Amino acid sequence: MTGTVTPLAPGSADWVRRHGLSAIDTCRLAQLHAADADNRITSIEGDLGDCGGDAFAERHPERWYDFGIAEANLVGAAAGMASRGKIPFVNTFGGFALTRACEQVRLELAYHQSNVKIAGTFTGIVAGFSGPTHHCGEDLAIARAMPGMVVLAPADAVAAYQLTLAAARWQGPVYVRLGIDPTDQVYDDSASFSIGGSTVLREGEDVTIVAAGLTSVATAVAAADSLRSQDIRARVVDLYSIKPVDREVLVESARRTGLIVTVEEHSTIGGVGATVAEVVAAEAPVPVRMLGMPDEYAHEIGSYETQLRRCGLDVDSVTAAVAGEVRRWRR
Repeated sequence: MTGTVTPLAPGSADWVRRHGLSAIDTCRLAQLHAADADNRITSIEGDLGDCGGDAFAERHPERWYDFGIAEANLVGAAAGMASRGKIPFVNTFGGFALTRACEQVRLELAYHQSNVKIAGTFTGIVAGFSGPTHHCGEDLAIARAMPGMVVLAPADAVAAYQLTLAAARWQGPVYVRLGIDPTDQVYDDSASFSIGGSTVLREGEDVTIVAAGLTSVATAVAAADSLRSQDIRARVVDLYSIKPVDREVLVESARRTGLIVTVEEHSTIGGVGATVAEVVAAEAPVPVRMLGMPDEYAHEIGSYETQLRRCGLDVDSVTAAVAGEVRRWRR
C-alpha cells in the first residue's frame, strides 16, 4: 500500500526539519520564492561557492550575478540596480559587507535609502578555525548606526525564511544576519515575524534574558529552562528585529523583572545589549548585564563550540552568569 506524500509548506518547521535546512538555506530559498512572484527580485553574490545560490541561478539566470570577491563592487552594482527598480539581495560574508564595503553600504544604500537587502553569512564566531579575519563581531554595531538601515537577526531557519520575505517587501535597505550551519530550531509553525517585532519565548518574573540571532536565542531558552531547577524564572525575549526595535516589549520586561541580561554572538559594544540599554535607560531604567564577544580579537583558533566557550556564550556559561546576576540583585 502506498500513501500520498503531502508537500510541506515552504518555511514551515516540518519543511525545515525534513530537509535539514540552515538559516542561510531558507534565506536563499525565500529569495528564490520571492523572485518567482516578483521579477524585480535579483540575487547577487560574492564567490560563495555552494552556499545555496545554484537554485536561483538555474531558475532565473537572467537575474543572478556572481561578482567574485569584490564586495564594494557588489554593493555598488546592487545600488545601481535598485535605482532602476530592481530589488537586489546581496549575498556575502556579513563582516566583509559591513567592513570592506562599508563606504558603499553607507553612501549608496543607507544615504540614498536604496531598496537593497544584504544577507550576511558567517557572522559572529561561527567561522571558528578561520580565526579573527573571518570572525564578525562588529556588523550589528555598524549596520544599526546607519540611518534608515533595518537590522534583522533571525534565531533559526523558520525565522530566516519569514524575515527574508519581510525584507523583500520592505522599501529600503535591510541587513539580515545569518550563520552558516544548521542550528537548533526555536520556532514551530505558529510563529510569525514582522519588522519591528519580537517574540516572548518564556515567561518569568526574576530576570529577562534578551537574545537575538542564531545559537544565542536557543542558548537563552536552554539557560532559562535550566534555571528553573535553581528556582529562577527567566523571561526570554527573541529580539530578532534589532532596528527598528520593539521598545514596548523591552520596557514591559524591565518593569516586570527589574533585571535584564542580554546574550549575543557579537561584541558587547554596539549590538543587542547596547540596543536594550539605550531603550531601558530612557524609559524604564534597570540593571542590564551584557554577555557577548569580549572587546578583543581571538588569539586562539578553535571550533565554533570552543569559541563559544571562550566568549562565555555556551549554555553552561550563560546559565551561570544569569544565576549570578539574579542572586546579586536579590541581596
